[in-house]
Amino acid sequence: MTHNRQSGRSDSPPKDNQPPAQGPQRQDGRGLTSTIKAWFSRYARHLAILALIVLGGFAARMGLRTLPVDAAISPPAGSAASTPTNAPVSQIKLADLPAYATPSTQTDDITRTSDIHTIIPDRPRMKVITYKVKDGDTLFGIADKYGLKPETVLWGNYDTLKDDVHFLSPGQELNILPVDGTYYKWHEGDSLRGVADFFSVTPEDILDWPGNNLPATLDPENTDIASGTMLVIPGGRREMVSWQAPRIYRSNPAVARVAGPGFCGQIVDGAIGTGSFVWPTPGHWLSGYHFIPGIHPGIDIGGAIGNAIYAADSGVVVYAGWNTYGYGNLIIIDHGNGWQTVYGHLSAVGVGCGQSVFQGTVIGAMGCTGNCTGPHLHFEMHGDQFGGPVDPLQFLP
Repeated sequence: MTHNRQSGRSDSPPKDNQPPAQGPQRQDGRGLTSTIKAWFSRYARHLAILALIVLGGFAARMGLRTLPVDAAISPPAGSAASTPTNAPVSQIKLADLPAYATPSTQTDDITRTSDIHTIIPDRPRMKVITYKVKDGDTLFGIADKYGLKPETVLWGNYDTLKDDVHFLSPGQELNILPVDGTYYKWHEGDSLRGVADFFSVTPEDILDWPGNNLPATLDPENTDIASGTMLVIPGGRREMVSWQAPRIYRSNPAVARVAGPGFCGQIVDGAIGTGSFVWPTPGHWLSGYHFIPGIHPGIDIGGAIGNAIYAADSGVVVYAGWNTYGYGNLIIIDHGNGWQTVYGHLSAVGVGCGQSVFQGTVIGAMGCTGNCTGPHLHFEMHGDQFGGPVDPLQFLP
């Protein structure tokens, strides 16, 4: 038997029942095994990375929901937090936190962005407009609606209201001036300076108001303005025309100095008041006007038609019946001590001339007769010692 030294193989034939050498086959088997191992190793690493990602995400979600009890709270850099930076959450008390302070409009770190939507405010009104009075309206409510003083509404409507708030009634059309002031009808022979002096303004105030449409070259002394022209007098004012309300002064004998169906004439005797007063109605709330010297000499007490009206103090009736100056059904009581009280707009009058009444006696019923826009009692108190009407709220309990 010979051997091939170089190859290291034997040239003799294989023995019986012995398979031929499988060198190459064994080489292929080892390669397949290695391939499988490499594939398994690669995908095992991928699975491990994927598992780590999933576990990391789950841990992150859990971490966002809660903080450890001993987690430190650090204020922003540069802040003046009063709570120590190493204070645990469980030790912080709300009472120890700094009070809220209104932020400034500009800081070093925050700037205000521009707003491309510009809101244009309402332009000033130059012309006089009209307003139709509705049920429930009051002079003060109408004035507030247009941002005017109550006097301006009166001064702009003298022909309608006669400087008397009680002449206000539903359906009337009122002039609403664009600014506080007066409204004047020009008469032949008027001079601009004379009108301006009367209303305590300057001629330029009248000339410069655009709504008047007057030439700026007009001579204040010799003007050529057509008779009947209506002019707005910005800032103008005047004395109130004394409106025809009952003038009730204490006299001896007692008398109500007002003409009309309810006038009682002279009353020579009757009950004397105590000098203290009670509310003349069951309710104690004002429905519209309050006391304003020169404009409204009493208060309007709210309620329903038919509510009882009581004598505020003992006294004698000096007026009982209809009144032609806007009060409707009216009662006046003289208390014999310098006081008289007025009860207006009644739906019913329950007393007669010269009758003595006592404090708390029912004398009538609430209504809305005369010039009114809703049921109420117009109540006045006049005292000789005060020279006329006073605010009832200063004397009612």
